[in-house]
Amino acid sequence: MPQAFVVVGPRHTRYGVIDASDGLWMALGPRGRPQRIRDPLHDLIEFDASRFEQMLWRAIQSPPFQRLRRVRQLGFSEYVYPGATHTRFAHSLGVFYNARRLMRNVERHIGSNDFNQYRSEAALTAALLHDVGHGPFSHSFEAIGKSLDLKYAKHENVSDEIIKNTEIAEILDDYNPGMANQVANIIGAKTPADVYSSVVSSQFDADRLDYMQRDRMMTGTQHSEIDLTWLIANLELDAVPFGVGEEKVGEVETFVLSAKAIYAAETYVVGLFQLYPTVYFHKATKSAEKVFFHLFERVFRLSKEGKIDLVGLSPSNPIVAFAGNPDSLQNALQLDDSVIWGSLAELCASRDASISQLAAMLRERKLPKAIDLRAAVAQELGDGTPPEIFEKAVLLSRSALGKWCDEQEAEIPAIWIDTAQRVPYKEFQEDTGPVNQILIRQNGVLVDLKEVSPIVDSIRPFRLDRVYIPFPDDRLNARVVETVKQKSKEAKGE
Repeated sequence: MPQAFVVVGPRHTRYGVIDASDGLWMALGPRGRPQRIRDPLHDLIEFDASRFEQMLWRAIQSPPFQRLRRVRQLGFSEYVYPGATHTRFAHSLGVFYNARRLMRNVERHIGSNDFNQYRSEAALTAALLHDVGHGPFSHSFEAIGKSLDLKYAKHENVSDEIIKNTEIAEILDDYNPGMANQVANIIGAKTPADVYSSVVSSQFDADRLDYMQRDRMMTGTQHSEIDLTWLIANLELDAVPFGVGEEKVGEVETFVLSAKAIYAAETYVVGLFQLYPTVYFHKATKSAEKVFFHLFERVFRLSKEGKIDLVGLSPSNPIVAFAGNPDSLQNALQLDDSVIWGSLAELCASRDASISQLAAMLRERKLPKAIDLRAAVAQELGDGTPPEIFEKAVLLSRSALGKWCDEQEAEIPAIWIDTAQRVPYKEFQEDTGPVNQILIRQNGVLVDLKEVSPIVDSIRPFRLDRVYIPFPDDRLNARVVETVKQKSKEAKGE
């Protein structure tokens, strides 16, 4: 049994426990209390005196995890919602808090005798560490990495390396040999292997349940509220089949909802869906992301070519170091939002005209205005146009503008094209597993939420097709208008 002790020093008193099995010292807070963090969403997040939670506390104190304090959860959303400055650090703590609540639900259903403590602890650790590899401005940085084929711009790759090969790996494996690999495998899996992993990746995973509430609160938007207490109270466990085509491969035990929670589930689906057009896909946020993409894609290209003097950054800048050796994990871990913001002043003075202009746009929030292609096509075609004709006109317009940009072979495209969509809900399919579906236990039978909810069944995907003209030019505006006009006629067969 752990033995408590007190160390009295000249300036303060330290409280802690020693586990006799390995002599591990675990710090407690003042007066012997657990370590506690005050969170604006979950109030107190506590780490108790158990050997497991004190191991997690040590992981939180590690430099790779502390780095998340300097990576904002919503990237450029603060350009639209000034309160959206919360970090991946706060979000990760919230995910752990939710995961612990969900895991208690799992233990209640399975029973203490059959509950697998090791799998539970591995999943809770994965919940805490799931975002540890995110780079500056998260998904915007990943888009640059995809364009330039940068391994460590992809957060999954960085997370895997951090968990397996840094001090975090030592902390995890000191607690339980082989735990680092187990945690990395849970995070990297596309489908949860068991009910414990479902806490990390499923329709009601701890990640989604935190960011839905946290992003709503920090942006100040008044919709997308969910009844989390009722959802968790009505979560049950069941074995759900998965397979390939018509061939059943096996079953995975995951969360399902009792019939009492149908309306709460509806609100959950609608709330998550609404966050995309209002927050994640906001036109100003997406505009800033485009500026960031084109600015730093060019910075990385020129730095890699050795043209640092043209870029304007000092040779010791972490951006230059990463561009010179992007396969270095340490170089990747030196990048965060603060490095980007701190480099903008130098970039504004760059000798490269494109870099200086784009850097000034980002620093001063002088963002390109969006032209909504879908609205332009709708105006051109008029009311009553069949959906298939409308979508064809949008596709033809977008493709034509993209082709024209490619033909110009400009260093920075004269027209930026942005397209995305959010499907509100996917029906259950065995070959994809039960990750994206909500199953309701009704009269002893599992049914898909869409089958029992007319509201969920009626929601249509949200699509955006926009163009941005970074450097104002009436001729380019005219080109967009003329392209929409021509392609709308073509879609109608005229």
